[in-house]
Amino acid sequence: MSAHAWFHIDNENEIPSPALLLYRDRIEHNLQLMVQIAGGAERLRPHVKTHKLLPLIERQVELGITKFKCSTIAEVEMCAMGGAADAMLAMPCVGPNAHRLAELALKYPQTQFSSIADNEETIRTVASAAQQHGVLLGLFLELDCGMSRTGIVPGEAAAYLVHVMKDAPRVLFRGLHAYDGHIHDAELEVRRQRCEESFAPILEFRKRLQGEGVIVSELVAGGSPTFGIHATQTDRTCSPGTTVLWDFGYGDKLPDLPFLPAAVLLARVISKPGVNRLTLDLGHKSVAPENPHPRVRFEELPDATALMQSEEHLVLETERAHEFLVGQALHGIPRHVCPTVSMHGEAVVIENSRATARWPITARNRKITI
Repeated sequence: MSAHAWFHIDNENEIPSPALLLYRDRIEHNLQLMVQIAGGAERLRPHVKTHKLLPLIERQVELGITKFKCSTIAEVEMCAMGGAADAMLAMPCVGPNAHRLAELALKYPQTQFSSIADNEETIRTVASAAQQHGVLLGLFLELDCGMSRTGIVPGEAAAYLVHVMKDAPRVLFRGLHAYDGHIHDAELEVRRQRCEESFAPILEFRKRLQGEGVIVSELVAGGSPTFGIHATQTDRTCSPGTTVLWDFGYGDKLPDLPFLPAAVLLARVISKPGVNRLTLDLGHKSVAPENPHPRVRFEELPDATALMQSEEHLVLETERAHEFLVGQALHGIPRHVCPTVSMHGEAVVIENSRATARWPITARNRKITI
């Protein structure tokens, strides 16, 4: 492997392992490509759960991206801290979270806050919190387009909920949200067909609402696999997330989306416990363990076989084990980058082949201040 491979770091011996590395030039490529595919920054509402990083919110705001989608209250607050004009919590508010969202609206008046709901109880909960805190909170109707995780199927009951939102005090009906996370076919045309079939009822439902005089200001649609498909339709906002950092799980499966892996796991050989074996300091506390192996693909050893992984160790089998020394670094791309990032307290930023900064993972915890 060339010493000048893209992942090479001149001062790598200063970085303890295991470590999460972020390559600034690759992140910039991905952000610019997101805007290009969408046809403009105003058509994007990126999901921040992948990176959870304040500096990346600030950079996206610089590029003209003002709306974001989040999974936690901490992510919502991070967006407000970064200058977002609009932060959407794509999780129903239960427990104290509606009050936390309302408190954010008080603390960050320059940001419009909203959430999703698929039942009347959630709507009432958000309305009550908004009333108690004297703020206006937005709500998107969460529609089920086939994933059957959250959401309500378009129809009479869904239309009723829209009118409940419109009539609820201190609640602003913002529009519709439909996530098609069940669609990630490798073949683009199959993915496109499934996406179009999945969204046909959503579009008909929007048309019905408009016929009833309801203003549907925004339709938030899709995730990363269907990003390019939704981007061709100018009547919706796109919400990719993984595209910012990318991983080999999507990279292998979705060649039509030319994003670059920008997050790398630095690991080192800590033992050679037998012929053709290497043990690395990369356990499942450092890389998302929910998928089968390979959970990480090493640039120096793409064909290595994972034999065992425990909390702090990863044992690889490779006929090239003799080429590696104890203490030698390897660079791996995770299969699933989103939960991998949240396993690290900080990321080491790589610029011009040097580690130049360390960024705390801003929204790794569930709470920042509220």
